[in-house]
Amino acid sequence: MLTPFLTEKSLAAAAVSLADDGLTTNDPDLGGLLSAIRLGGDPLGDAFTALRSPAERRKEGAVYTPPAIVRSMLAWALDQATPARVVDPGAGSGRFLVAAGHAFPAAELVGIELDPLAARLLRANLAASGLAERAIVMEADYRSARLPVISGRTLFIGNPPYVRHHGISPDWKTWYRQTAAKFGIQASGLAGLHAHFFLRTLQLARAGDFGAFITASEWLDVNYGAAVRRMLTERLGCVGLHVLEPAAMPFAGSTTTGAITCFRVGSKPAAMRVRSVASAGALNRLAEGDEVPLSRAATTSRWSVLLRPAEPAGRSDFVPLGELVRVSRGQVTGCNRVWIAGDHARHLPKEVLVPTITKARELIAAGEELGADAPLRCVVNLPVDLDEIDSRHRADVDRFLVLAALLGADTGYIARHRRAWWSVQLYEPAPMVCTYMARRPPAFVRNVRGARHLNIAHGLYPREPLTEIQMRQLLAFLRRNVTVAAGRTYAGGLTKFEPRELERIPVPRLDALDAIATDMDRVANPA
Repeated sequence: MLTPFLTEKSLAAAAVSLADDGLTTNDPDLGGLLSAIRLGGDPLGDAFTALRSPAERRKEGAVYTPPAIVRSMLAWALDQATPARVVDPGAGSGRFLVAAGHAFPAAELVGIELDPLAARLLRANLAASGLAERAIVMEADYRSARLPVISGRTLFIGNPPYVRHHGISPDWKTWYRQTAAKFGIQASGLAGLHAHFFLRTLQLARAGDFGAFITASEWLDVNYGAAVRRMLTERLGCVGLHVLEPAAMPFAGSTTTGAITCFRVGSKPAAMRVRSVASAGALNRLAEGDEVPLSRAATTSRWSVLLRPAEPAGRSDFVPLGELVRVSRGQVTGCNRVWIAGDHARHLPKEVLVPTITKARELIAAGEELGADAPLRCVVNLPVDLDEIDSRHRADVDRFLVLAALLGADTGYIARHRRAWWSVQLYEPAPMVCTYMARRPPAFVRNVRGARHLNIAHGLYPREPLTEIQMRQLLAFLRRNVTVAAGRTYAGGLTKFEPRELERIPVPRLDALDAIATDMDRVANPA
């Protein structure tokens, strides 16, 4: 059992000692660290992630990659070529670089890391692994780091830091847009830091170089990801996309998907291998997956659709869900603390307090049906014309509106763009509802309660009347067949389904639902 580090200062001191003494230390504590590192562990990186809170590490995008994923990515690289140089652009404590040093015993190792403490850990791990003599640690920002031109191949491998655009300076956003434009690619200032790292790799790489990066999978579908998708299809030579589902928990302490992209610079691959896996152990050597023509990937605006089987979309007995129902996201209150009724609204008349689905977990907990007695909170749903309120209750409503104004409910963007700031105007109850965003596939629920819904859910409104059995069969099909791959998964593991995305999902035609309903009726009512 190694002595735990209580401060970053003590961790840094141990790292400096290991970097200086390398394999020759006689200190018992350092000897324990040395043994753990030589056995393939990363006690220094583990201590770093324990000492720094997740919130602190998120600011810098410091999420360290599990060994199983590192091994799979290195195994893929071993199957490609022998590099003269290995570059890890966000090296952290050196998990990729140390593994690459053992996998490629003649390669020069270049670790680029901006965080001073992480850079010290990287030097220590390289020294303890006997790799320091052929390693260079650059304490720098990858976007400005310079690499000399070499005669052999370079392997770019690692986990580019995930930092949202809010944490990126305007100067770097300008660099990203202008640099991408030099390659004929329009880039967005809303891009995360990992997109910048793809672009810098495109700048530095030469024909024959190759690489594998693991990132959050957000860029697969969002608008800013279009630039990354173009880099991969037009410039970097993408040959593989392997997406880890949220349940795999690829990053400790972060419920998110991981997308591994494999590329061979200068190649013109006809297709890339694409797949979704449930666990890191299923990655193997990143050699499996369905072949998707690169021409299709280049013209597809959302790459998550590439992960889905083509069927049943092309079957004649299936239609888009939008042909059967209209999908509508719920109403926005503009100020939930006011309009979702609590003690502050206890004096309001019952007719303006409307039972409403206000949280996704209410649908998830409901199962197949939101029953008539399902416990829900109420939303204050006042009419535009307050004269419609019974005169007996008008004084209570007026007092409530004074409080609402004091709490700012009259000044927000939503309030200022309503017909009357006090009128939420909830939509009519939808007979079927589903969650909008969660760390799981949507929960599709029959709304027996007749509840309204806020914008945390979608309402499914039939375009023509559906029988009870038809609705239940449609919902059962959706529950069985809609996976997170059909939505957009963001960092944090949240998968979002917009109305139009849901409407494109293929479902059985109405006559097929009728046939199911007829069969069920025969079973329930035999002649």
